[in-house]
Amino acid sequence: MTSRRLALILFALALGLGLAAWGRDRVDEWVDATRMPRLTVPVGTEVLARDGSLLRAFQVADGRWRLDPGPVDPLFLDMLVAWEDRRFPRHHGVDALAVLRSAGQALRYRRVVSGGSTLTMQVARLIEEGPTGEWAGKLRQMRLALALERQLDKAGIMDLYLRLAPYGANVEGVRAASLQWFGKEPRRLTPSEAALLVALPQSPETRRPDRFPKAATAARNRVLERAADRGLISQGDARAAMAEPVPRRRRAFPALAPLLSGRLARENPGAVRIETTIDAGLQRRAEALALRAARGAGRSVSAAILLADHRTGEILADVGAADWTNRGAAGFVDMTRAWRSPGSTLKPFVYGLAFDQGLAHPETLIEDRPTVFGRWQPQNFDHMFRGTVSLRQALIWSLNIPVVKLAEALGPNRVAQALDRGGILLRLPGEAPGLALVLGGGGVTLEGLTSGYAALARGGLGITLSALPGGSRDMPSAMFGPVAAWQVGNVLAANPAPQGARLRPMAYKTGTSYGHRDALSVGFDGAHVAAVWLGRPDGTPVPGAFGGDLAAPVLFDLFDALAPVPLPPPPPQTLTVPNSALPLPLRRFAPAGQVSRTAAQPAAPDRLVLLYPPDGSVLDPAGGLIVKARGGRGPWTFLVNGAPAALALPRPESLLPDPGPGFVQLSVIDAAGASASATIWLHPAELTSR
Repeated sequence: MTSRRLALILFALALGLGLAAWGRDRVDEWVDATRMPRLTVPVGTEVLARDGSLLRAFQVADGRWRLDPGPVDPLFLDMLVAWEDRRFPRHHGVDALAVLRSAGQALRYRRVVSGGSTLTMQVARLIEEGPTGEWAGKLRQMRLALALERQLDKAGIMDLYLRLAPYGANVEGVRAASLQWFGKEPRRLTPSEAALLVALPQSPETRRPDRFPKAATAARNRVLERAADRGLISQGDARAAMAEPVPRRRRAFPALAPLLSGRLARENPGAVRIETTIDAGLQRRAEALALRAARGAGRSVSAAILLADHRTGEILADVGAADWTNRGAAGFVDMTRAWRSPGSTLKPFVYGLAFDQGLAHPETLIEDRPTVFGRWQPQNFDHMFRGTVSLRQALIWSLNIPVVKLAEALGPNRVAQALDRGGILLRLPGEAPGLALVLGGGGVTLEGLTSGYAALARGGLGITLSALPGGSRDMPSAMFGPVAAWQVGNVLAANPAPQGARLRPMAYKTGTSYGHRDALSVGFDGAHVAAVWLGRPDGTPVPGAFGGDLAAPVLFDLFDALAPVPLPPPPPQTLTVPNSALPLPLRRFAPAGQVSRTAAQPAAPDRLVLLYPPDGSVLDPAGGLIVKARGGRGPWTFLVNGAPAALALPRPESLLPDPGPGFVQLSVIDAAGASASATIWLHPAELTSR
């Protein structure tokens, strides 16, 4: 080779290298000058249960279902790369071999045969929602893909694809698609599920399995074949996956605790994830109980349930409506925060305050007789009076006259202040609270009522309830002391359980508002507190609705889903003695500043007593319940659990019908209004002998 020829070759090589360098620089400048779209892809807010599972997700502003991908099954990612872009880990945004192949096919067939798009190019198109077939669009995608690879790593580009891949209608991204078609998170997918999610984005509308199952099946099977050819799955697994049917319907996105989730999303605009203390299993149980109870109670009836751990203040279940999609029953109204009458559910707090102030004791006697308070003469719910009763009996039977007497002695303002210390906010008809407050003459929320009963369970010290981790705080001051709180809980624990309910350690109270507009039940054990409400959100009456009949069974069914936790023992300083052993001022109630004339008087020789059955006895009620009394003035009336069982008897004895198994409060009342009572346990003989 001559030196001249060698020189020409070297010159040509240098020129080529120079031109290549110049071209590379010009390409770099062209790529660097790329007008970049926003790379931040908005996703919908997710509200999560305490275990991280999804309670409810929300669409993005334009109405699309697009969620943060979260963990995705590695098999899906491997199938995706094998199907869409085998050289994705190695190229810089554009696969030159794929582009040359695509260009050659287009020149030969005068149409686009294969796209040659990389995953990065697809992300570029999805970000800008650009065209797919025109050469100008392809050139723009290539330029943007090269620019994306310079700004993001491969994981960032894959994350964008997992958010933006189209799956038909208004669903984007692998997570939303997995929830829609399989009802599950994409962190664990079967080969069949993974292959379908790989195939759908290529033609999301014509391959929708609910509309075009044959096309969806064929596309999925092609992905499975390639996955088997590449060794991602075995041939046997591929054949088994091909035999599986594709899903034929779109699933609804999760909507547990929907009203709570909606409120939290509104209160935290822009949040991607909102963690809560909600227990998903208990939430499902509570929602099912609310729906069943509302449907059984009548048309347009709704229900609300709140369940919390009173030790921590964490809300475990929050049901704002029986059916949040039922507009006829105002399902969009969160009844845990609606102002409603509490019925008799505020009475325990009046007793607790009276015990704490030294005005009374659970065994203190009080008169349940017609009484006028100013111009107001309240009646008991059944329009009957029991005469002399203990405060324990008065609270269990939910008598009205005794609690109003206590409230009058305490003062309505002091009662309202104690309620406020326990987290029970009041909405009053006037500027100042009146005595009617204690009988339901005011408004409270179910959330506030639950907070108040949490204070009872916690020895009188309230706690704010919250569905957000760490959101609870102790109240700055107690409603009343631990002795009074225990005494109230001890009385409420003796309330007879609803018929058919399983006995468990629980203190509870029911309430029914005026006109049967609200049926309530609130209770607690050693760890949990819960409240149940049923009624019509518009305030119209529900004829025949009582808290004991409608709400209490739901409360007991809810607690059946919890491990029993016993109520605490009495504080050491608690005075647990019968009436006869009480200090004289506490034997019979008298308003503050007055001395009871009868507190220390011995019982008259003809004092009314209940001879049989004795208090605390366990009996077999087969053939009926024999009752005998002595003393008093006839005629005599016997009551079972506060309801008349035998009226105006000429002799103080009777054979009563079997009231059924369980605890029974048995009472006798004479013509003068004197009374005596006993609490007994009825059990069939075959059960007692076990």
